[in-house]
Amino acid sequence: MNKKYFDTSLSILQWFVFLLANAIALPIIIGGIFHFSIEDISTLMQRTFLVVGVSSFIQAWLGHRYPIADGPAGSWVSIFVVLGQAAMHHGQSSKDVLQLLEGGLIIAGILLFVLGITGLVNRILCLFTPLVTGAFLLILALQLSGVLLKGMMGLQGAVTHPDYTTATIAFIVFATISLFSIKGKGWMKSYAVLLGISCGWLLYAVLGKTSHMPSHTPLVKLPEIFAWGTPRFDIGMTLTATLFTFLLVANTIAAISAVKQVAPLSKENEKKTLNRGVWMGGISHVISSLFSTIGIVPLPASAGFIRLTRQNKVKSFLIASLILAGISLIPSIVSFMSLLPGPIANAALLATFVQVIGISFQSILREELNQRRLTILGIALLISLGIMFLPESAFSGIPSSLQYILSNGLLVGTMIVILLEQCWKE
Repeated sequence: MNKKYFDTSLSILQWFVFLLANAIALPIIIGGIFHFSIEDISTLMQRTFLVVGVSSFIQAWLGHRYPIADGPAGSWVSIFVVLGQAAMHHGQSSKDVLQLLEGGLIIAGILLFVLGITGLVNRILCLFTPLVTGAFLLILALQLSGVLLKGMMGLQGAVTHPDYTTATIAFIVFATISLFSIKGKGWMKSYAVLLGISCGWLLYAVLGKTSHMPSHTPLVKLPEIFAWGTPRFDIGMTLTATLFTFLLVANTIAAISAVKQVAPLSKENEKKTLNRGVWMGGISHVISSLFSTIGIVPLPASAGFIRLTRQNKVKSFLIASLILAGISLIPSIVSFMSLLPGPIANAALLATFVQVIGISFQSILREELNQRRLTILGIALLISLGIMFLPESAFSGIPSSLQYILSNGLLVGTMIVILLEQCWKE
């Protein structure tokens, strides 16, 4: 009996670490983009922990019912980055942009809920071929790699010159996580991300680069509702969120399909599972807007974690999700975690995207790479990645509603693959 409780406790701990590792980095990255103070990053992290814990719990309980960790969407980060840079370029305040993003999350959430609850998502399922899903994941990883590398070198906000000491520590963290995930044995492989973050944080402390915790924190604190202000809506964000919903559906399909391969817990019809996962994802997006966080989505990387640790028990996952939501109400714990240096968070996230690259190629190679599919992939990659190298002024002469779309390489590239796949038949 004791061994059973020990194994269950270890399973819960491993899931908690995985949820935490995926939730901790992106709030720090967003804080750097929008010049948040330590206190603002801490409260954003508090709200993120709460939403990740609650969303993961309700998805595994009422949604797709698989142990799939929810986390801040890297695809939403690309929207935050594009709008954040555009705001600075046009002299807008970060508050206005963040309120617009809250509105975008609500629109995407409502659309996801309608698609799932009505079953309409099954009618557009034919659009998300293995090539579309693989291209989406590949472009996502490549697009965010530049943002993450800048963060690793300390080039965030108004900083224009890299901090080479910081960059060295960040690359040590990246190398440590990559090494442990490939060569590590047993627990070292399972805790690769946590070990890498701990090593980097220790080096920061030794070099005296860490920040100090706030001196006074209440014992318990409830998260603020609409911390960025009342949501705003405009035509550009409405159009962007509508098209972006297709990417969110693709993300959900990728996550459920990957986990079903390594944890076939249910023989239920896949369409029913997807319907529940999509409409529950809509609720998660509305909750994300309510608590002013990055959009929360099921993480396809959960499949790799399950295969690595063999932890596929839904009960352990549910308990770990509740624990994460619970600690979000204790400011002293959240404040400590918010001190995690941005370059280390960027390095840890970049290391996890190595796995995303692998998943993307696995999806693309599920069908033969003939001349047609290679051409479609090549066109999408060239245009989507080329957009990243265009100057900010390239889209300044067009309406703002088109700026959000055309300046986002991930959105443009994915739509190109979908259109060519449907219009150019074998």
